[in-house]
Amino acid sequence: MDMERIGSVLEQVRAKSPLVHNITNVVVTNFTANGLLALGASPVMAYAAEEVADMARIAGALVLNMGTLDESVVASMRLAGRSARAHGVPVVFDPVGAGATPYRTETARSLVQDPGVSILRGNAAEVANVIGIPWDIKGVDSAGGSGEQLASLVVQASRTLGCVTVVTGPEDWVSDGERTYRISGGTPLLTKVTGTGCLLTSVIGAFAAVEPDGVLAAVSALAFYSAAAERAVALSGADRPGRFQSELLDQLHLTGSGDLQPLGGEPRVTAW
Repeated sequence: MDMERIGSVLEQVRAKSPLVHNITNVVVTNFTANGLLALGASPVMAYAAEEVADMARIAGALVLNMGTLDESVVASMRLAGRSARAHGVPVVFDPVGAGATPYRTETARSLVQDPGVSILRGNAAEVANVIGIPWDIKGVDSAGGSGEQLASLVVQASRTLGCVTVVTGPEDWVSDGERTYRISGGTPLLTKVTGTGCLLTSVIGAFAAVEPDGVLAAVSALAFYSAAAERAVALSGADRPGRFQSELLDQLHLTGSGDLQPLGGEPRVTAW
């Protein structure tokens, strides 16, 4: 998958400024909204059961994030998700902390079935636990895995759930069960700022809103986000998470289709 094709999806996001409906967690709401605005998308955070179905229907994408769970939020997610799927709106789901507690795991497994999802995005432990594979998790943080293990996991999850699956970590993986890609780059400083993974899920939603091929949308979003993070850490320094957070927002705005190649010269996207 070449950078020109990926760059064209980024340009579509900025040209169309898609509405991304987020039902996300209270920890990251402001950061997610600012990140989507910096990218060029149009965020809305609507949670009330009385309006989520109507909002999802008119959105370009719906992003569900279960970072801070309660039954009313889950009910709104179901209503919004059913409406989105009925109207052909892609649903991107972030199963935050699946595997950490029985409630989280059961909720994640339920939501991938009802309303069902177009793209699942999580770390290795979250994705593994959604499909019933034991994988160590501490809070919402995943233990690692080899490239072969992660490639196998992302393919298995896609085939089991019938959706595009994204597993993120030091390297990111995308598959629909047939096509599988590895995305390299980024920076470890992404793990030192709360909400960078949640924002990434919403960025994937923005790309899915303009690109119907879920694999291309996800790969393009990951390549863009990785490039923006590299450019941000080059300016902030590798030991300044506060500066990095601010600079990341700037680079989500400034990184263009010509800036997607990794600074180190290695391929950004590799077919597996």
